[in-house]
Amino acid sequence: MSVKICLVTGASSGIGHATALELLHAGHIVYGAARRVHLMGALREAGGHALAMDVTEEDDLRRVVRTILDAHGRIDVLVNNAGAVVHGAVEDTPLTMARELFEVNVFGPARLIQLVLPHLRQQRSGTIVNVSSIGGEIALPLGAWYYASKHAQEAFSDTLRMETAQFGIEVVVIQPGIIRTDFEAGSARQLREISGNGAYGEMAETMAQAAETAMSDRNSPASDPRVVATTILRAVESDRPQTRYVVGWQAEALLNLNRSLSDREFDAAVTGSRP
Repeated sequence: MSVKICLVTGASSGIGHATALELLHAGHIVYGAARRVHLMGALREAGGHALAMDVTEEDDLRRVVRTILDAHGRIDVLVNNAGAVVHGAVEDTPLTMARELFEVNVFGPARLIQLVLPHLRQQRSGTIVNVSSIGGEIALPLGAWYYASKHAQEAFSDTLRMETAQFGIEVVVIQPGIIRTDFEAGSARQLREISGNGAYGEMAETMAQAAETAMSDRNSPASDPRVVATTILRAVESDRPQTRYVVGWQAEALLNLNRSLSDREFDAAVTGSRP
């Protein structure tokens, strides 16, 4: 197996942190990028590189790509993992929050892809891994903008895959299910702040309490982030990776439920209403 030069965004915690360490332990050269660079001490101690980067800042993106190219002359793997979430009813969620979410989940990763593509084309090789969600295929209440951003990311990935296959570039989508991370630690607060006092208050409070229970339950069956990290490693090291990997607790079950039911039946299943 050849050593690959890897860039992982959102590497300060959760899936990104686990992925950076997994790639590093497999023998690859890994650069982890995140705003909270002080949280990547474990990556440095293991022999990786930690870079400060805000995925919405053009100068940061250019600096990180140039740093890696100056050091190694190539980039082989880009894992777009950095992401954000907004919870609230469509009617209540300010569009400024929606636009900020799209900057993080769609436009930032897309710009980073634009910056690395010329080098991958020149190499005629490379793997771009976009960490989406089962929410890139299904949708649940009070998360319209998050699900919309992940649907957009998946459509973007599909087009990108078709455009770049001629240059030997692989594009992979990862669809995690319910993963034990702090990614949605602020979900309950967001739900109450955005929709807790209006027409959607009852639904928001129910979901907020469920989120709090899930975050505090040490026996939660949610998957460890390493489950996703090992899947990403498998895709990166494959000569012919799958275009999509479904991974983590409830991921297959929810996707299969959505695929097998009508829209109204699925709506009823997730909201507890009549179809």
